[in-house]
Amino acid sequence: MTSSALICETEPWKDLKVHVDDIKKTHLRELMSDTKRCQSMMVEFDGILLDYSRQCATLDTLNKLKNLAEAAHLKEKINRMFNGERINSTENRSVLHVALRAPRDLIINSDGKNVVPDVWQVLDMIKDFSERVRSGAWVGATGKPLKDVIAIGIGGSFLGPLFVHTALQTDTEAAEFAKGRQLRFLANVDPIDVARNITGLNPETTLVVVVSKTFTTAETMLNARTLREWISAALGPQAVAKHMVAVSTNLTLVEKFGIDPNNAFAFWDWVGGRYSVCSAVGVLPLSLQYGFAVVEKFLKGASSIDQHFHSAPFEKNLPVLLGLLSVWNVSFLGYPARVSMESNGKGVSIDGVPLPYEAGEIDFGEPGTNGQHSFYQLIHQGRVIPCDFIGVVKSQQPVYLKGELVSNHDELMSNFFAQPDALAYGKTPEQLLKENVPEHLITHKTFSGNRPSLSILLPSLNAYNVGQLLAIYEHRVAVEGFVWGINSFDQWGVELGKYILDIYVINLFGSSDPYRVHIAKKSVTGYSSQKATPCIS
Repeated sequence: MTSSALICETEPWKDLKVHVDDIKKTHLRELMSDTKRCQSMMVEFDGILLDYSRQCATLDTLNKLKNLAEAAHLKEKINRMFNGERINSTENRSVLHVALRAPRDLIINSDGKNVVPDVWQVLDMIKDFSERVRSGAWVGATGKPLKDVIAIGIGGSFLGPLFVHTALQTDTEAAEFAKGRQLRFLANVDPIDVARNITGLNPETTLVVVVSKTFTTAETMLNARTLREWISAALGPQAVAKHMVAVSTNLTLVEKFGIDPNNAFAFWDWVGGRYSVCSAVGVLPLSLQYGFAVVEKFLKGASSIDQHFHSAPFEKNLPVLLGLLSVWNVSFLGYPARVSMESNGKGVSIDGVPLPYEAGEIDFGEPGTNGQHSFYQLIHQGRVIPCDFIGVVKSQQPVYLKGELVSNHDELMSNFFAQPDALAYGKTPEQLLKENVPEHLITHKTFSGNRPSLSILLPSLNAYNVGQLLAIYEHRVAVEGFVWGINSFDQWGVELGKYILDIYVINLFGSSDPYRVHIAKKSVTGYSSQKATPCIS
């Protein structure tokens, strides 16, 4: 299977390169007038509607992209991932975040062992523990219930759970289960972030979840030691075991830290950090806040998309379509596209061959109409940036004001439908002249249009739908990497800064942390014993 051949050397890639010239001659105004094309570019699955008719693509483009997928052995690579093969070759690991939300009776093997029972053993532990905390059966050192949770983690251990928490905070069902409780996340080592997290909290009613697979992540452990001191100063060192738990596999360091190893929840090497929200990394803090029943719905939503991704034909497969269109926009049309900066921000193939084409994206966005007053000027009249618009049919918090023409949510959704059309059609000088726009403003008010976007419409934004949305974008990232021939599941670009950081810590301040000393020495050796010499005035 492994080959040093690049996808750009295949005939389908070369065919698409030629095809680009035809597409660039055709404006989206013309493409959108083709009813058959537009209807063919709408796909539904499990309540979700994808409309990609406003992409700069024809039905012929989609056929050519399907040929590219076949040349990249996309189906085979998807199967290899689900079969537990070690597709993360640079770290020699399986990639099995799909196992984290698999039904109990499903069989997913890694190294010949079905990992699903192990996953459910941890999920059952989380359910039991979270229910004890939420019911008041588990109390703090002074006998008070633990109603506030701070989850310490960084990267995927922070961003994924925060995403889900943000979405669920205003969901009616989830909010009802969260009454009287708080969930906060601490990632940054800036002491200001620590201060913000503990402001208004009482150590007596606070539970801290420390998320670190090895229990050596520098930023996480510094924050963990800081909150351990906060708890110890108020309640005594013996209180740590009642007020701190861990998501880790290093039980020795967990116990040494002062946490009872029985309160350590495991996850596995085949779980990448940015794919870990469905593991104890996210499920534990979210279950403490909302209850396991709500979080289980989130897992089921993700599992629904997993099965769809694994089995649906490419022309009806939501993550595959998103991934192929992203490859088309980035590598052929030359647009900077949108969730994969850490996964697909690579310059070499999975075999170490430098890429002669662009891979990876720059992602940014805003909720609702906020973007209209920040970066929409750029996407309408500046450089062309493909956009994803994600909308919800039913609002979590509907508001109907007497005398208003439309509800607040209808106003929001009007924007959702209007912006893609504005990007696609633009506004011509001829239209402006008919509107009696002064001649000196014509060029300023002209919109070229022909700016690609796609729309995803969810029925609502409950826990199940949030799980669906997360899995769609996880798998979209994988599709991009599989087609580009890169490893979407390692992150060597993150490591260099960590190594240099540890050199600076040792050189500037010294360290009593043996792990950091070890890493610093290793780093210095790796840099031919160069010593970090920052300029400090």
